[in-house]
Amino acid sequence: MARLSTTGANQALSTTGWAYVSLHTADPGTTGASEVTGGTYARVAVTWSAASGGQVQNSGALSINLPASTTAAYFGVWSASTGGTYYIGGALSPSVTTGTSAGTVAIAANGITVTAS
Repeated sequence: MARLSTTGANQALSTTGWAYVSLHTADPGTTGASEVTGGTYARVAVTWSAASGGQVQNSGALSINLPASTTAAYFGVWSASTGGTYYIGGALSPSVTTGTSAGTVAIAANGITVTAS
């Protein structure tokens, strides 16, 4: 397996305009499965901080619409706003559940960390 140096990883992760954040009702695994659908849900573009130590974090807060009666327990990172390539995902802590009305999931700046390995 080829591995990037930390410098190489920082350069790759610092590329702008390559990622959109999704929400998932169950672990997205390696394919991006279980993505939320319905209502006004849509992936949102993310802007990353400067990479350091082979890691980047979202540099601004994100707000993602969540349909009524839905639990978002995971997030994912994709190459496009629809379709595209799934890169990585992780658990939301805590998960977010809407009641009979739609809501939003707020992810604070620096709330998502992506690490090159």
